[in-house]
Amino acid sequence: MEENKEMENKPLKEKHKKNKEIDELLEKNKILEDEVLRSKAELINYRKRKDEETSKIMKYANEDVILKLLLVLDNFERALSMNNDLTEEQNKFLEGFNLIYKSLKEILDGLEVKEIDALGKEFNPNVHYAVTVINDETKENGIVLNVLNKGYTYKDKVIRPSMVVVNGKQNS
Repeated sequence: MEENKEMENKPLKEKHKKNKEIDELLEKNKILEDEVLRSKAELINYRKRKDEETSKIMKYANEDVILKLLLVLDNFERALSMNNDLTEEQNKFLEGFNLIYKSLKEILDGLEVKEIDALGKEFNPNVHYAVTVINDETKENGIVLNVLNKGYTYKDKVIRPSMVVVNGKQNS
């Protein structure tokens, strides 16, 4: 009799065992599907980050060259500001410098390089670099009194802040 019971339970045990195996396989399948979905999402996010990074690199690819050109522009501005008591020949050289200066400015304008307007404006630490603070009681505090070195933006980014003298009380 016990043998009969065991014979009857054997298919049930096998069925239970197979159901358990199926459940385990379904759970493993679910875990693997989840891992595949996560991997796909990570790959999509990686591509987005890489595309954004590549786009940013391409957008600002000329920045290093532009910074070097700005140094040349500064030197032209210094040369053009020295027009006191010049001979006729020196004035001709200065006119040539002025033409080169204008050409260089046009090139930079075409590359979306813009001068930061600072003189007489309120000090903004995002676009200005305060070299010193002096107290001029005839002017408002926080106003740029002098621009020592012009600042520039390239597209939507500050590539060189203006070096300025700001009005205000000095901390002692």
